[in-house]
Amino acid sequence: MPELLQDIKRLSKDYLDETISLRRAIHANPELSFEEFETTELICKKLTQWGIRHDVCKGGTGVTAVVEGCNPIERNIVLRADIDALPINEQNDVEYRSQKSGIMHACGHDAHAAILLGVARILNELKDRFEGTVKFVFQPAEEKVPGGAKAIIDSGFTDHADCMVALHVYPDLPCGSAGFCSGAYMASCDEIEITLRGRGGHAAKPAERDDMILIASELVVQLQKINGRLKPHDLPSILAFGAINAEGTYNVIPDVVTIKGTFRTFNESWRTIAKRTIRECARNIATEYRIKAEVKINDGYPFLRNDNELTDTCFNLAAEYLGDQSAVRLQQMMTSEDFAWYSQRMPSCFFRLGTANTVKNIVSKQHTATFDIDENAMETGMGLMSWIALNI
Repeated sequence: MPELLQDIKRLSKDYLDETISLRRAIHANPELSFEEFETTELICKKLTQWGIRHDVCKGGTGVTAVVEGCNPIERNIVLRADIDALPINEQNDVEYRSQKSGIMHACGHDAHAAILLGVARILNELKDRFEGTVKFVFQPAEEKVPGGAKAIIDSGFTDHADCMVALHVYPDLPCGSAGFCSGAYMASCDEIEITLRGRGGHAAKPAERDDMILIASELVVQLQKINGRLKPHDLPSILAFGAINAEGTYNVIPDVVTIKGTFRTFNESWRTIAKRTIRECARNIATEYRIKAEVKINDGYPFLRNDNELTDTCFNLAAEYLGDQSAVRLQQMMTSEDFAWYSQRMPSCFFRLGTANTVKNIVSKQHTATFDIDENAMETGMGLMSWIALNI
């Protein structure tokens, strides 16, 4: 086994330059969710070059691939990377900056795709030295609810999988490290949109109009009490509002007010209750003030559950591969990820790959216009994911 570990490290180092080039090519040509046609074509080109069996996903974006080792039916492991970009205008002054105005790989999916290509290449080279089958998912549309994961699941590609593993770049950890959290790791995410309709009019004539801003404000206050009044004790939960839109002015009361927010938690039963209560609260306010309320809830991802046993195994393998100091335990997060769809169906581990480098001033957070990674982290990512895949 030590010989295999060293061979994986050697191959990760040998393939780093090309993996960086692939990441830069994807970064310079970002594509939004379900529009990843060029990225899909590039992934297919490399897999064909390396003799790895693969198929384009239904709809023309995303790729699935398979590497069979000895005795292919012995086990079935699935590895996943997402490949879509975000609607952000890049501000980095680098040679590989986005060539598309208003679109940027600001979350690291370019690195995920390149790393998984490297892993496929490594495992294909080592296929005579492991048992079982390793599947690869280059998934479209992680950033767009309800996410591309559902289509992969519906295709049957992940059926009968023993487990599934994914990594995600993480600027809160230094390059060369990896972080793990067992159990409920990332929150569910639902988008809330409430439209209130009443009588607009002159602010100085209250008898002729409804006080729509005040009503909307009261509704927001009532909704905020849901967590405190009904939420199970000590269960992390967030109901937050990011927009109240009303086309009024100093002395003009609007007839329509729209409220937008997000609801996040780690319990599917409470999630269902909370969404039902949001609807009831809006209906009660509308009845009280004799206006109309329309509640639209865009059901997003469930919460992401990292299987305890699998995640502990991956943590120990990371400590073995990287050294004890470079494998760290992480805390639960309120952010969300569509990998959660997989985690609700099979034992899964979603871990973080450290990408920060303070010396190089690579410290910007994800979903910002200056996000970037220390590309040496891709050597770590390729090697660690390969090592995990062969030992779980």
